Amino acid sequence: MITLSHPQDGKRKPGFRLGMFAVLFAFVVIGLGAFTRLVDAGLGCPDWPTCYGHVLWPNTEHEINKANQAFPDMPVIDGKAWPEMVHRYFAASLGFIAILLVVNAIKHRKDRLQPFKLPIFLLAFVILQGLFGMWTVTLKLWPQVVTAHLLGGFTTLSLLWLLTLRLSNTHWHLPLPDWQKLNALRPLAVFTLVIVVIQISLGGWTTSNYAAVACPDLPTCQGQWWPAMSFQEGFNFFQAVGPNYLGGMMDNEARITIHMMHRLGAIVTTVITAFLCLRLLSHVGAGQAGRIAHIILVVLVLQVLLGLSNIFFHFPLSVAVAHNLGGACLLLVLLTLNYRMLTAKMIG
Repeated sequence: MITLSHPQDGKRKPGFRLGMFAVLFAFVVIGLGAFTRLVDAGLGCPDWPTCYGHVLWPNTEHEINKANQAFPDMPVIDGKAWPEMVHRYFAASLGFIAILLVVNAIKHRKDRLQPFKLPIFLLAFVILQGLFGMWTVTLKLWPQVVTAHLLGGFTTLSLLWLLTLRLSNTHWHLPLPDWQKLNALRPLAVFTLVIVVIQISLGGWTTSNYAAVACPDLPTCQGQWWPAMSFQEGFNFFQAVGPNYLGGMMDNEARITIHMMHRLGAIVTTVITAFLCLRLLSHVGAGQAGRIAHIILVVLVLQVLLGLSNIFFHFPLSVAVAHNLGGACLLLVLLTLNYRMLTAKMIG
């Protein structure tokens, strides 16, 4: 049986609540980013950091006419500017929260158990993520940058959650036999986490190249079990910079390839993740690891249902956004499991 010990262990470090708030805020930012991408508002503002030269976005008829004159190739489209700017301001606010986490780390730097390097790295990464946000606009939705920006959002969320786990200052304490059983499953847990990251990356590449709707039917794709595909074009990571990628530039076979690989990836991810959970339940029973295994299974089932619903109901916006957030939840629970396994301590 796995227990939590609370002498010094369990006493939360300063900044824990701020870290939790940052994680929740990052979820909102990821949701807003998914919404912006899914309503094709990634170029709702053709300039950066302003929007048609505005701090917010052009609203009045006069402002819209002036914006259209300034950007004749990219006129204002109703309902596209505000999602982009709302996402930008929320992302900027997350940067401010990252600064507060660094200030907290500096203030308590004399505590040897207080994370210090991680908050600084996190702030640097958030700044890099802001640059990717800028390049997303200036490079006109170049798929490589859009995918990197999406993965950067997931990475930011993961780093914030890892920091929060460290600030929680709790560890699993196990008898030697349980510790050995759990330790034997660590390679499988790491492998599962890597598989989930790859699947999220495939999802990012799918949405960046507008390939989500390439297969509108299920379980077949355009009425075929194995349609014509082009792996060379579908996974061409050396596309030239320059065109406007709004709507995508790939042909149908390339998009089908990306979509099918994401489907196959979902099957592989589901099987491996479920196998990990079953191994955990059979090895450690109803302890803390068993509880996390149940949580992982619930999140996994919900994520699969959301993925299926996307196709069955023809990609409704709410389901598509929830599918993005479901991927983030699956990533975090697996990250939690790996962290707890890594820091688990033996009793006696």
